[in-house]
Amino acid sequence: MDCLVDDAIFIGKSDNGSGANQYLPLKWGNRHGLVAGATGTGKTVTLQVLAEGFAAAGVPVFLADAKGDLSGMCRPSKMEGFLKKRADLIGFSDEFAGQPYPVVFWDLFGKQGHPVRTTVSEIGPLMLARMLELNDTQEGVLNIAFRVADEQGLLLLDLKDLRALLGSVNEQRKEISAEYGNVSPQSIGAIQRSLLRLDNQGASQFFGEPALDLNDFIRTDTEGRGKVNILAADKLMNSPRLYGTFLLWMLSELFEELPESGDSDRPKLVFFFDEAHLLFKDAPKALLEKIEQVVRLIRSKGVGVFFVTQSPGDIPDSVLGQLGNRIQHALRAFTPKQQKAIRLASQTYRPNPAFDVEDVITTLGVGEALISTLEAKGQPSIVQRTMIRPPSSKLGPVTKTARKSEITESDLADKYDQAVDNESAYEILQERAEKAARAAEKAAKEKEKTAPKKRASNRQSAGEAAFKSLLRSIGTTVGRSIVKALERGILGALKR
Repeated sequence: MDCLVDDAIFIGKSDNGSGANQYLPLKWGNRHGLVAGATGTGKTVTLQVLAEGFAAAGVPVFLADAKGDLSGMCRPSKMEGFLKKRADLIGFSDEFAGQPYPVVFWDLFGKQGHPVRTTVSEIGPLMLARMLELNDTQEGVLNIAFRVADEQGLLLLDLKDLRALLGSVNEQRKEISAEYGNVSPQSIGAIQRSLLRLDNQGASQFFGEPALDLNDFIRTDTEGRGKVNILAADKLMNSPRLYGTFLLWMLSELFEELPESGDSDRPKLVFFFDEAHLLFKDAPKALLEKIEQVVRLIRSKGVGVFFVTQSPGDIPDSVLGQLGNRIQHALRAFTPKQQKAIRLASQTYRPNPAFDVEDVITTLGVGEALISTLEAKGQPSIVQRTMIRPPSSKLGPVTKTARKSEITESDLADKYDQAVDNESAYEILQERAEKAARAAEKAAKEKEKTAPKKRASNRQSAGEAAFKSLLRSIGTTVGRSIVKALERGILGALKR
C-alpha cells in the first residue's frame, strides 16, 4: 500500500467513506499552515507527525515545545498498543516502526538546552519596548537611547550595557532633550524598573554573546535528515511577552539574512509555533503589521511557518489569510463565543459534500482532524475528515538524563554553552567615567598648587589661647607657692 511518497508528508487517512490517504505536498510547505483544536484533541501529536515528515525529507525544523512533550523525538516510539491500533486502522502497520530523529535542544535560560542568545542591538527598540511593556512615551525615550548609542559608537550586547547607556543618557538629558525631544528622569526610571523585572524573569541570559547563528538551525545529519531544533518553552510560557517577541525576532532575522529562493521542491526550514496566540496578544498595531509582513514575505526565502493554537480566531485575519495548509482538530461549543468561532472556522474550508464542516468540528474524536492542504497549482483541497497517523518517535518527554546526554554530545556545545563578555557600552562608559574622575582630581590638585599662599596670622586659635591660659594659670600657682615657702623660711630664721 502506497502510504508514503517522496514529495509529500503522509498525515493520515480519510474516514468519511473515501478512505484516501492525506498528504501535505512538500512543495507547498512554505505556504504556511495552522494546527488548531481544543486542549487534549491531539494537536501535539499532529505537530510531531508533521515535524517527522519534514525532517525525513531533509527539511530542518524548529519547534517551540510549550509543554515539554516533544523532547521524545530523540528516541524511537515505544509502539504502545493504542498506537498500533491506530496504525492498523489506517493501514499503516507495515510502515509503522519506531525511529528517533536528530534533535538539538535549545533553551533561552540555558537549563534544558544550548543557550539561545542575541544582543540588545539585534533585538532593537521596537521589539524590546514590547518585551518591557513600555508605553509610547517610554518607547520614544528608548529609541532616543539607541540613537545616542549609534552616534557614540556604543555596542549594546547585554542588559548591563543598556542600563549603563540609560544612566549616561540621564546625565546628559538636557543636551539630548534639546536635540531629540524631552527625556525625563521618570521615563528613564520606568525603563530601568522594567529591565529589572525582565532580569528577574531570567531574560538577562538571553542577551549576550556568543549570539545565535541562525544557520545552525538549518542543518542536516549524516543521513540527510533535517535537524529537529526543539526550544524548551515550558518555563518561557511564564513570560509570554518574552516568548512572543523572541519568536518574532527569529522570523525577522531569517527574513533579513536568507537569500531569495523562489519556488522550490521543498522548504529550507519550517517553524512550528505552539501557543501561537501569545505572539499576537496585546501586540500594538506596528508590531502586528510587522508580523503580517514577515509571514507574507518569508515564504519567498523558503521558510514555512505553522501556527499551533486552540482556535483559528486566535490568529489575526491578516495572518490567517496567509495560511494555506489547515489541520483542524475538535472545537468545543459551550459558549456563544465558541459557537461563533466554530462557525467562522468552518467557513474557511473548501466544502465537502459528504458532510457539514460546522457539525463535524464538534464531534471529532481524539486524533481526528479536518484537513485541507494546497494541491496541484496551489489551490486548497476539499476538506477531509482524517485519522492522523501515529508518530514514529517517542510520545511524551524523555528523561532528564537522556536530554542531558543529547546536549552534552551535541556538536554545538563548545560553540554556545559558555558565555563570553566582550567589551561593549558598559565597559566603555565605565572607562569614560573613570577618566573623567581622574581628570577632575588632577585639575583640583593643579588648582591647589597654583593658588596664592595665605599670610600667617598672629591671631591665636581658640585651642592655642586655652592652652596658653592653662600654662599661665599653672605658672602663677607655682610662683605663689614658691613665694609663700620663701616667706615662711625667712620669718622662721628671724624668730630663731
